[in-house]
Amino acid sequence: MKKTKLSESNLPAPSMAGLEQERSILLELGNDITRVRDKNDLIVLFKKRIKGLFYFTHTIVTLIDYKDETYVPFLLDNEGSPIRSHPRYQEMVKSHFSLNEPFIQTVLEAEEPVSFLLEDILDKPQSPAFLRVNYEEGVREILMTRLMNEGKPMGFIHIYSDKPGSFSSEFRSIIKGIIPQLSSAVSNIIKNEELLDKEKEKSFLLDFSSDIVTVRTKEELARAVRTALGKLNPPGGFVIRRVNEDQTTMSPYVYDLQKAQDPKIVSALEQARYLINDGLQNRVLNNSIPLLFNIDREIQRGITSPYLQYWKQMGFKDIVGIRLRNGETNLGILFLDIGEINVQLLQGICAQISIAMANILAHEQINKKQEEQAFLLNFSNDITQSRTKLDLQNAIFRVLDKTMQTKLAMLRVIDDDGFHLSPFMFDGKLFDKAQTYYGKSLANRVTIEETYTAQVLASKDGLVFNVEEELKTGNTYAKLWQTTGLRNMYALPLRVGDKSIGTIWLLANRLSQLLLKGICAQIAVAVANIQANEKLLAYKKQLEVENDYLKEQIKTIYNFSEIIGNGDQMQKVYRLMSLVADSNTTVMVSGETGTGKELIGRAIHNASPRRDKLMVKVNCAALPANLIESELFGHEKGAFTGAIDRRIGKFELANNSTLFLDEIGELPLEAQAKLLRVIQERELERIGGKQTIKIDVRLIAATNRNLEEEVKAGRFRPDLYFRLNVFPISLPPLRDRLEDIEALTHFFVKKHSRNTGRRIRKIAPKVIQQLRSYTWPGNVRELEHLLERSILLTTDGILQDVYIPRNMNSEKQDEADLLNRSLEEVERSYIIEALKRCSGKISGAGGAAEILKIPGNTLHSKMKKLGISKSDYFA
Repeated sequence: MKKTKLSESNLPAPSMAGLEQERSILLELGNDITRVRDKNDLIVLFKKRIKGLFYFTHTIVTLIDYKDETYVPFLLDNEGSPIRSHPRYQEMVKSHFSLNEPFIQTVLEAEEPVSFLLEDILDKPQSPAFLRVNYEEGVREILMTRLMNEGKPMGFIHIYSDKPGSFSSEFRSIIKGIIPQLSSAVSNIIKNEELLDKEKEKSFLLDFSSDIVTVRTKEELARAVRTALGKLNPPGGFVIRRVNEDQTTMSPYVYDLQKAQDPKIVSALEQARYLINDGLQNRVLNNSIPLLFNIDREIQRGITSPYLQYWKQMGFKDIVGIRLRNGETNLGILFLDIGEINVQLLQGICAQISIAMANILAHEQINKKQEEQAFLLNFSNDITQSRTKLDLQNAIFRVLDKTMQTKLAMLRVIDDDGFHLSPFMFDGKLFDKAQTYYGKSLANRVTIEETYTAQVLASKDGLVFNVEEELKTGNTYAKLWQTTGLRNMYALPLRVGDKSIGTIWLLANRLSQLLLKGICAQIAVAVANIQANEKLLAYKKQLEVENDYLKEQIKTIYNFSEIIGNGDQMQKVYRLMSLVADSNTTVMVSGETGTGKELIGRAIHNASPRRDKLMVKVNCAALPANLIESELFGHEKGAFTGAIDRRIGKFELANNSTLFLDEIGELPLEAQAKLLRVIQERELERIGGKQTIKIDVRLIAATNRNLEEEVKAGRFRPDLYFRLNVFPISLPPLRDRLEDIEALTHFFVKKHSRNTGRRIRKIAPKVIQQLRSYTWPGNVRELEHLLERSILLTTDGILQDVYIPRNMNSEKQDEADLLNRSLEEVERSYIIEALKRCSGKISGAGGAAEILKIPGNTLHSKMKKLGISKSDYFA
């Protein structure tokens, strides 16, 4: 009697000898199985050990795929299988068999091996096709049991026989005993294959990386991708789309569609621009892993993009989409006709493609910019040769014809009133179809407040008006633009620096922003040059005259090739000047008013390596308190009320030269702090500016004040004083260098004789004597002015007398009468003056005794003897 299912309970129990044999077989088989690494070796080993003891025809191992609830062939008996010659063999090898049919469910539920007679089950509903195929090749019985991994079925072992009743209790016991080792061996083989697959993937990606690293063009990229993806065997090819510059659409970049036979479809795919946010492409771009989608299902979902219909016509069913991304930037998408996804492999491929694509796009962008720059250079050459408005118009029309059929609709310039704009240039042939309307538009005088003109002038890089969209808004100009058949009106401000000089309106379908800005910048300069040509010529002539005047003035006023004076006091000054001139050391020149501190500063500068640049002078006493910082360090436009232009400060102006800070003691404390920072850091920022400006300035400061006393009094910062007082030079007053008076007198007489037109042939000896006897509180400056006045009062060519002041005030006799006074009177006046200079300090550092070079006690005695009281020197 036939049985559908044969179980171990239907068979007699094994004998003791049989159990011993079973243990021996299991031990040997277990030892062999642990050494198995290749899946084909497992079947061979199994047959070798088992077939010598029990009869069966062949065996296979299938694995469960829980994702789609199927089981598939994994290990095949390539030598012993009787069905290899069957026509459906290859189909069986590649098939996925359902886990939900009753036959396999019986095996899944059985704890032990279970056998079936094929004739009883092959015609039952949902029975797998491989049962009939085996039956047709003479197989009559099948023994199956589960392979387990971590307590879960992972597959089955199938044992076939062409003789019913082949599977004895001993055979079943052997199979049951060996199942754990078989399960472990199959699990190891799976893991080993996974490792091998990963190694293959790495090798594949390495080879692909080597191929793609040499890619320089998109044609080379297409070949490299075609070669790499060919190994994955996509049946329908691939498409790479790139994100366009507008960031809203995508276009085909490289592709290989093997199913694309219709030329119309190919052409449509090549030229198409598809919206990114079409419901599919944006999903791919927003996913970090490949997205597998069915074309019919996407169409049913309502995706209307035409490429889905094209793909459907070409026979595609399932497509994988993977985003191409470089850093945080989406470059495009790779669409691949493939049914299964190897996520890691595809991500590796796309990473390489993304890098190559980014490099190619960058290279293309560089080439494009180079071409545009070359184009702009040629245009610049044409512009620079334009001397008239007609020359400029011809140059502009030539270049616009080269840039995608661009037409000059209108170029307007702002009038001198700064309010109205007048037509300067336009293409009269552009509006042939609307001459009447165009003529009326030209007749209208546009102002800077006109709606569209105001928008353009207020924009940074210009505006783009789409003609169709402007028609919908009621733009009256759009009706005129529409007659040209061009899609966009490009309107840009013409600026020279920060000043707007007009507007330019260009009609085109599409323009490069870089090219457009470059052309307009050149046109703006050319228009401004032509407009201002006559003014520039006038200004140039005026500047030449002023320049000649300034040069002559510099030669006349600042020709300090010689400093008058050869006395001992001045020789000390000369020595100090010669020591410091060649260095960059800061110099502090001190001395009374009129001693020639600026003259010494200029002499040091003219003897220094910086002599080729003009020395910049700042009179600190003459600077308004609220403008000191602006004068010294400069300011940016708009930094404060009244700052209508950028101003370069004196420090910047003196860069690589010398800055002479006259009357440095007059600076307020707040300004001193800012000056100290600039001196220390050798850098500054203009008021309202953000840029740090490095400077190289040599400082020479001058003062008629006693800065040490100013520091003690808290009116001058000590840290600034030490910064400035690196190399002090003290100028002696004229009363201490009487030996130089004669030389100075002859110098000033010669100078002012020439300037006043009075010819002085001789200076009387008594004049020199008079000059030597005066104390000169105004020093050299007073001497010069006194001699100038005396020359003007001389009529006979001989300087007989000088007009020395006799009384400075009613309470005090002028020190010019020294020779007519007693020694005691002279000594008393001299001590009083010394005490005044020292602010009443008698002894100690900086006291009158130190200046008079006598002991403090001696000075006290003299003051008592001469009747000098505090009221005399504190008055």
